Amino acid sequence: MMSSITKWLALSSLLVSANAFYIPGVQPQEFKEGDKVEMKVNSMTSYHTQIPKDYYRLPFCSPTGGPKMASENLGEFLTGNKIQSSAYDLNMKTEMYCKIVCQQQLSKVEAAKLRLHIKYGYHNNWIIDNLPSASVGISATTNEKQTHYAGGFPIGFLDSRDRDKKAYIFNHVNIILKYHQRDPAVESYRVVGFSVEPMSIKHEFQGGYQWDEDDETRFTKPLSTCTPGTHMDRDRIFANQVVSNDEKIIFTYDVLWEESDVAWSSRWDIYLNENDLVPAQVHWYSITNSILVVVFLSMLVISILVRNLRRDIEAYNALAVLADEEEDEDIDETGWKLVHADVFRPPETYPMLYCVCIGGGVQMLVCTFFVIVLSAVGFLNPARRGSLMNAILVFYMLCGIINGYVSSKLYKSFKGRLWQLCTVLSALAFPGVAFTLFLIFNIILWFMKSSASAPFLDVLILAAMWCCVSIPLVFLGAYFGYKQESIEFPTVTSTIARAIPPPPLLLQPWVGIITAGIVPFAAAYVELFFIMTSLWMDQYYYVFGFTLIVYIILIVTCAEVTILLVYYQLCAENHRWWWFAFLAPGSTALYTFIYSIVWFRSLEASNMFMTYMLYFGYMALICGGMMLVTGTVGALTSLW
Repeated sequence: MMSSITKWLALSSLLVSANAFYIPGVQPQEFKEGDKVEMKVNSMTSYHTQIPKDYYRLPFCSPTGGPKMASENLGEFLTGNKIQSSAYDLNMKTEMYCKIVCQQQLSKVEAAKLRLHIKYGYHNNWIIDNLPSASVGISATTNEKQTHYAGGFPIGFLDSRDRDKKAYIFNHVNIILKYHQRDPAVESYRVVGFSVEPMSIKHEFQGGYQWDEDDETRFTKPLSTCTPGTHMDRDRIFANQVVSNDEKIIFTYDVLWEESDVAWSSRWDIYLNENDLVPAQVHWYSITNSILVVVFLSMLVISILVRNLRRDIEAYNALAVLADEEEDEDIDETGWKLVHADVFRPPETYPMLYCVCIGGGVQMLVCTFFVIVLSAVGFLNPARRGSLMNAILVFYMLCGIINGYVSSKLYKSFKGRLWQLCTVLSALAFPGVAFTLFLIFNIILWFMKSSASAPFLDVLILAAMWCCVSIPLVFLGAYFGYKQESIEFPTVTSTIARAIPPPPLLLQPWVGIITAGIVPFAAAYVELFFIMTSLWMDQYYYVFGFTLIVYIILIVTCAEVTILLVYYQLCAENHRWWWFAFLAPGSTALYTFIYSIVWFRSLEASNMFMTYMLYFGYMALICGGMMLVTGTVGALTSLW
């Protein structure tokens, strides 16, 4: 037992060492002193609403000629990214002091819209050289500067001390850029750090100058709130910029360049570990907790099965030497051996649906495994924006052939005749529900003018991938499945099903189904917290080495729990184990959904109905996929 634990810890160390490693997937961009460094803006996000918004939906400064869209992949569009050019001019190693971007006079509608977005806690997400902006703010506890590397920086704040809770906008930013020179002999620099310190300043021009759009010198007019040649500091702010009707807001920015020893290949490390905000010991606690659960379950399963099976086999062997046939018949009235002629009887209720669920579960199981493995070794990472979503789509489509093969082979073993309908349902059931839900949400988000709404062309591409790749692969897998010989069961099924005696309360199937999911959920709930935080609170999640271990532990736990419960059902002479073996471990998804309801309070969600629809709709879909995976593991383990 100790040697197996040592192997687990060694495997954990190997995988966790991959957490700090990633494959950038892009060539480093070299800059010379004075070269233009392009800054782009992404969608504004708020975990309170879960509805991303276009940056230029609010009255921010637009570049000359209007913003231009950056080239994006399908995964970026599906995850709500909308990257565009900005009005901010930056040059390598060129310091800037209180440079004016533009002046905006708020209309009544613009002021109300800006105030509402500040209230909902929207954040700006800027990008330089594929690096997202970190946020520099003042800690509420230490009153010192603190940097957060995920979620962008806020667009403004509400004054909690004011009875009316006035809204103030961050109209000035200190853009702090770090550069690295790889070879001191070569004048070539790389951007290795990007952070933004937002400030709210009530700017005023010197000499009473009034903004004139036709005046070409308007950007060089001095401001009374800025000191020439000195970077802006919070201590020199006398008044904040309030958001109100007809208010004139001047947007400015400073640029600070700092040399760094961080190599270009390591510049994402501080984003991925959030500057060691969450210590690795927390994840090790999760792994240790899960391993102990598995070890305890393994010992329990082995001891119970070996002890009971040995006792039963010895009892049945003793009967073979008895000469009295009547005594033989009397003693043979109880035990799991009596259901040998019924144990492989096909499910009486919805056998086709059972095969569809098993096929879809195998597809999801294999797809999830490969995606986590690729993420753990560094192929899928935040530097490749949208790569995780693209990988999920591609692997799920390719695994359709496994879905068709498994569902068809199992359905053939059940002697089903409607094999065409079974194949169609295997291809359309879960992906059809997922696509319909996505389409409904996409239409609603389009009416709400959210950047999370995927363009019509991308929806067509997604539908084409499903119809032209995934569905044909399911049919191809089903073709090979039906061509194969059906599964040969070790016993012959009797013509008439054996009556099932009434079981005691603890052996009632519904009791086992409800309680079985507690143990697998307990093995994974610590890591589930970090996954939920990353999924819904715009945090980076990159400890996929831990995730892979927890995923394997979850599968092993589901298998062991199901074996144990199915054995006791057979001992109670209940031969209807097919759906029981699927639903018992599948109840892990039920506890996950209950946990998501409790966790939802962490979002401090807005009162927008769409926020609740998005969260609970997609969590129900995720838990549905989880039920397919865990249920399939339990069913196939019991069958094997």
